[in-house]
Amino acid sequence: MCPAIAVNAPVGVMDSGVGGLTVLKHLTRQLAHEHFIYYADSAYAPYGNQSAVKIQQRCFAIADILIAQGAKALVVACNTATAAAISPLREHYSLSIIGMEPAVKPAAAASKNSIIGVLATTGTLKSAQFAALLEHYGHGVQVVTQACVGLVECIEQGQLDQAHTLALLETYCQPLIDAGADTIVLGCTHYPFVRAHIQKIVGPQVTLIDTGAAVAKRLQQILEEQNLLNPATSADAGNAQHATSSVKPIFLTSGSQETQRVMQQLWQIL
Repeated sequence: MCPAIAVNAPVGVMDSGVGGLTVLKHLTRQLAHEHFIYYADSAYAPYGNQSAVKIQQRCFAIADILIAQGAKALVVACNTATAAAISPLREHYSLSIIGMEPAVKPAAAASKNSIIGVLATTGTLKSAQFAALLEHYGHGVQVVTQACVGLVECIEQGQLDQAHTLALLETYCQPLIDAGADTIVLGCTHYPFVRAHIQKIVGPQVTLIDTGAAVAKRLQQILEEQNLLNPATSADAGNAQHATSSVKPIFLTSGSQETQRVMQQLWQIL
């Protein structure tokens, strides 16, 4: 238990941009009475083509902002940021910090033909964390990876249905289709925004997996262990599929007013 932290303190959620909203939606469904503050670092997005040092600098800056707002825990809702910064963040701060990782383990378990595809940023695919995931969970399966350069930028601008975005998705999904993948990991929190388009391209027989729900369950577990759950939250857990958040998240960003508009737009469609 952390006696200095109030149970009604907010949970801070950070991402390189708007992608972490897909994780935030899972969090608000699982923990409907918790308060959330979401920070989109859109002025510095995407993280996928930046150095680990730069990503770490941004994560520390955002963590300081969220902790100054009273955050009782942090969720790094970005695969690239998790890979680059989760260890130094945990070494530096005393509060619990939950990260993301591409869902290689559940994908390997779900695949029927042992061929899984991973759509992710260049930064995630080149990270030591991803290499470790493959080492631990990639035995016995063929893993086909695809870096999706430019896709985050399209989603950051709210361009979910534009021809350019759809063309990128076709280009990036095709190698996975050609390899025969029957399960595809959405290895960036931005990608669930275009999940329907990806599903249409790869076909209904292919299973798409992201990790937002698992992160929400992990956050609940940690808050329970530390006696930091909001009192009404435990009553929500059994009805997480049907819960609607009773508290509207606070949205912060390093980006422009346009970023705020896009965040509101995307939040409404989740």
